[in-house]
Amino acid sequence: MLGLEPPGRRPARSRSTMGTMRYLDLPDTPRISRLGLGTWQFGSREWGYGGEYADSRAAQIVHRALDLGVTTIDTAEAYGMGRSERILGKALVGRRDEAYVATKYLPLLPVQGLVERQGRASRDRLGIDRIDLYQVHQANPVTPDTVLMTGMEALQDAGVIRDVGVSNYDLRRWRVAEAALGRRVLSNQVRYSLVDRQPETDLLPYAQQNDRVIIAYSPLAMGFLSTRYDESNRPSGPVRKANPLFLPDNLRAARPLFATLRDVASRHDAQPAQVALAWLLHQPNVVVIPGASSVEQLERNVEAAELDLTLDEVVELRAAAEAFHPVTGAAAVPEVLRNLRG
Repeated sequence: MLGLEPPGRRPARSRSTMGTMRYLDLPDTPRISRLGLGTWQFGSREWGYGGEYADSRAAQIVHRALDLGVTTIDTAEAYGMGRSERILGKALVGRRDEAYVATKYLPLLPVQGLVERQGRASRDRLGIDRIDLYQVHQANPVTPDTVLMTGMEALQDAGVIRDVGVSNYDLRRWRVAEAALGRRVLSNQVRYSLVDRQPETDLLPYAQQNDRVIIAYSPLAMGFLSTRYDESNRPSGPVRKANPLFLPDNLRAARPLFATLRDVASRHDAQPAQVALAWLLHQPNVVVIPGASSVEQLERNVEAAELDLTLDEVVELRAAAEAFHPVTGAAAVPEVLRNLRG
């Protein structure tokens, strides 16, 4: 069962060296907090957070995250067309050494020269001396990783980046990328939550057995696992409206899962979203990077790092999630389109 020590290599340990925050313990790796901060919302209009968030609140969230021992902060050149990187870089002035900064390259044309140029451009927008983790945002279906990783190798050799990662890669492609680089590809950032457990098939066991990392984005399924939405109270923002999980039939079908999350949360004097994050943090070699719309939400997320679920609760939550069968994919497209128009 996942969450227990797998056969073979020892899974990465967690250690707490600042308050209750937990960190990965991997060979030749800086301090990476197991609960991080995702910054897609920084400067991205599609979330509808507005200018005040980008100009002021985002920096407050970063500063508070660092105060609480959060080191892992993830961004991308595609977020707000570089605005997220600039906002994050400005917030890190004077505190850069406290953060493990991860960003991503979008490989629309992944040729070596462009990879190197974009890596340097991200570093400059962030205003830092070196990117801690530079990730390929998406596997390119046409260009092989042998081409792309040549550029990544050059960036490493020049000291522009420390570690190389990938995102949205299947296991075969992750291995191919690592063979092409000739060095470790430290991480694979994938969608992973209580309602999207596909990484457990092969990506997570591979990471646990080889001192690699799964970075879980959308660990709360865009707020779905907060349990605050139902069929009569649905989100209004375009990002969530495009997510089939928030269709009325799926919200109705999720009632038993939501009830389980609330029940487990009540036992710990916690909130359902914290329980959902704690469930992920129960899995070795996993880093979660929820976003935060406010300092208060960030603080609630960080509290999940100290929430220790029992093995029975982990199993109970998994069983409730496995009993939830949402309508997704092509079957959900017509209703999602109606939702967006309406």
